[in-house]
Amino acid sequence: MNLELQTGLWTLIAGGMGALPLAWAIGRWGIGVEIRSFGDGNPGAMNVLRAGGWKWFVPALLLEFLKGALPIALARWLGGVSGWALVLPALAAPLGHAFTPWLRFRGGKALAVTFGVWCGLTEWRVPILLGGLFAVALRLFRSEEQAVRAGMLALDLLLGGAALIGFASVSLWAVALGHTLLLLWTHRRTT
Repeated sequence: MNLELQTGLWTLIAGGMGALPLAWAIGRWGIGVEIRSFGDGNPGAMNVLRAGGWKWFVPALLLEFLKGALPIALARWLGGVSGWALVLPALAAPLGHAFTPWLRFRGGKALAVTFGVWCGLTEWRVPILLGGLFAVALRLFRSEEQAVRAGMLALDLLLGGAALIGFASVSLWAVALGHTLLLLWTHRRTT
């Protein structure tokens, strides 16, 4: 299969998996509530935590994470896809989550899915860095939205600098930039 066809196939798979509203389904059928009526009104794992506690949050978070990690890891390891050919699938999973057609294009904030994508892309290296940046940002800033913005900006700067001096591929920087724009959009103030 040629590279363009393979990229298209993995993009569809990643976007389709990302669009599955799994945290919402856990809220609806597991807890028995509409999780969008809690917290920020999104159908993501954080509102599962608010609606049903840790018992439901852990599987919701894991499923949201896997929606991003699995298609990218499979594309890399089974499909042999790498470099620029992974940019579209890496963007498709969180975009599918944020704009899922199953919930009238009103999805979640895509943070867990984005972590999953980075795990699939870098085998935990960037998710550990991103998690650390996010933890520091949470201590420095007052809101989750500000922490996400600061963490993603730091990741972009680190990856951009690493790409410029040859320690990271420019395609990873392109994914980071795309994810940053998406997370800025999904974490914008809605009040």
